[in-house]
Amino acid sequence: MSETQKILTPTAPELVEKTWSARESWRVFGIMAEFVESTERLAHIRPAVSIFGSARTLAGHQYYELAQKIARSLSDAGFAVISGGGPGIMEAANKGAYYGKSLSIGLNIQLPHEQGCNPYQDISQTFRHFFARKVMFVKFASAYVVMPGGFGTLDELMEALTLVQTRKVRRIPIILVHTPFWAGLFDWIKRRLVDEKMIDPEDVELMQLLDEPQQIVDAIFNHYEKRTFEPSAAEREAQLNL
Repeated sequence: MSETQKILTPTAPELVEKTWSARESWRVFGIMAEFVESTERLAHIRPAVSIFGSARTLAGHQYYELAQKIARSLSDAGFAVISGGGPGIMEAANKGAYYGKSLSIGLNIQLPHEQGCNPYQDISQTFRHFFARKVMFVKFASAYVVMPGGFGTLDELMEALTLVQTRKVRRIPIILVHTPFWAGLFDWIKRRLVDEKMIDPEDVELMQLLDEPQQIVDAIFNHYEKRTFEPSAAEREAQLNL
């Protein structure tokens, strides 16, 4: 092989890098497709409430039963219910809405250890990319209801708080359900984050601690008493920059 050929012929590591770069570039089209498809399927659904909680909570547990009752109350009050589409609290939320008057929506995610889609979904949308899915949770939600859960639930809660605090999305009710579970975190936020000036005191007011299904329905209606559930033109514009 001549010196020129040696220079022009890529090495094995270079070929691997080019292959990965090509795959990364094509991945953008898959992400775009997820955004387009999910937006087209969900754009007409208003108002809706996103419900989060542990995938590990079994049927019969008090959290499961409470989530199901809350979802049913919201559904009968006219709210579509959006969950992550999997087991546990997600299943309870979809189940409650499924047997109510409004739509039950599951935003499922493909995982290495497949979580499986629960069967209580009027609309089921599957994502490969977490961040595309997370945008859809907030984009179409008039409120967040956060049940007891683990890292994924905390992730959704903190993202919602951050987006509202920074005004990247409109202010929506963010309701933490079951005071005994959340009181410690709520107190820590007030004593640590506020006292050490990591957040402003009024930022704590972005969250509410409630326990009963009717309290949650009433809190959402009270929030929208002086405005519509539909985002304003300015709010829609802000959402384009999520």
